[in-house]
Amino acid sequence: MKIRSLLSSFQVLATVIGLCAAPSAMAQSSEDFQIFLQKIKQQGVSRGLKAASLDRSLEGVTLDTAVIALTQKQSEFTKPVWSYLNDGLGGGRIDKGKALLAQHKPLFDHAEKRFGVDRGVILGIWGMESNFGGFSGDKDVIRSLASLAFVGYRGDFFRNELMIALELVDKGQAPRESMKGSWAGAMGQTQFMPSSFKAYAIDFDGDGRKNIWTNLSDIIGSTANYLAAHGWVAGLPWGFEIKLPQNYAYSLTEGDFAAFAKQGVKRSDGKPMPQRGNAKLFFPAGSEGPVFLITKNFDMIRAYNASDAYALTVAHLGDRIRGGAPFVKAWPSTMPQLSADERVEFQKRLQALGYDVGEIDGRIGSKTRNALRQEQIKRGQVPDGWPTPRALNMLKN
Repeated sequence: MKIRSLLSSFQVLATVIGLCAAPSAMAQSSEDFQIFLQKIKQQGVSRGLKAASLDRSLEGVTLDTAVIALTQKQSEFTKPVWSYLNDGLGGGRIDKGKALLAQHKPLFDHAEKRFGVDRGVILGIWGMESNFGGFSGDKDVIRSLASLAFVGYRGDFFRNELMIALELVDKGQAPRESMKGSWAGAMGQTQFMPSSFKAYAIDFDGDGRKNIWTNLSDIIGSTANYLAAHGWVAGLPWGFEIKLPQNYAYSLTEGDFAAFAKQGVKRSDGKPMPQRGNAKLFFPAGSEGPVFLITKNFDMIRAYNASDAYALTVAHLGDRIRGGAPFVKAWPSTMPQLSADERVEFQKRLQALGYDVGEIDGRIGSKTRNALRQEQIKRGQVPDGWPTPRALNMLKN
């Protein structure tokens, strides 16, 4: 997408981020932004949305440069997993979650029975996304989406989300004044993007409205519906911490629970291994930190937010709310971490070896970890997928 004939999306993004130092550029970009909104209105009308509704939704909307700057600061991809986890479990979230679970047990019983989704995971998402409704975001969703769409962040993704948000208002499914949320346009107490609201939000209490902002029944039901629709397997744990036997050969990194048990793998909490189901090894901080077996349901949490750190924090927060214990093995918090430039170099070197690491952005996600694991297997090393300075040196040789 191009807003100005001489600027690519990347150039527009760079220009907008630097606006505070360039008043003339601010005026030009603000003018271009209003032209962009006019095109959005035209597109909305062509899709059958009412012109008057579009005018009301976009009235007074201006470019939000602060939102654009925040695209560079997503902590789940840059902060060490143990720091992210500590933040997610802090602030009294565990005790607050326990109190809410006890208070609303019949609602969680109902949601779990209907959708098969573990209540702990729903609580974990609710706690992580808004601190159980304590703060759901104060950004104007339509302004945020329009600003991100204007600079072409993530291609057409935010433009599509903007059109759906305008449709929700036009169809009366979400009042314009309720469209408040995060800087990236996620709404409500469990932070649904407009497309997720359209596809998965439900009227769980039958009052005739889908309300993920203030109606607890709809919040819990919609979150459970989202996970179930993405493939949540009822009765299957998300995973658990494990102890690997000494000199584990790593010939088995994925398989059924029985196969891992035969290899001497044990649960850290002392409980028996599940009788049925498949899992894979997961090293969120390398072989020096806690090690886990994770299942398809862990991937379902990642469908909510494509971050390993986020998924682990949601899962563990839910377990702790339900009375589970902290992880047993200590995190390698003193281990040197890669700098932002080194993370970019890490991805480039894996890409040069023929691996798909996604966008070269310095954010270590599942594609980068999977690529590293494959390279570690080739070189006869522990396939933990952990991007350390030592692993970077390995890629240089």
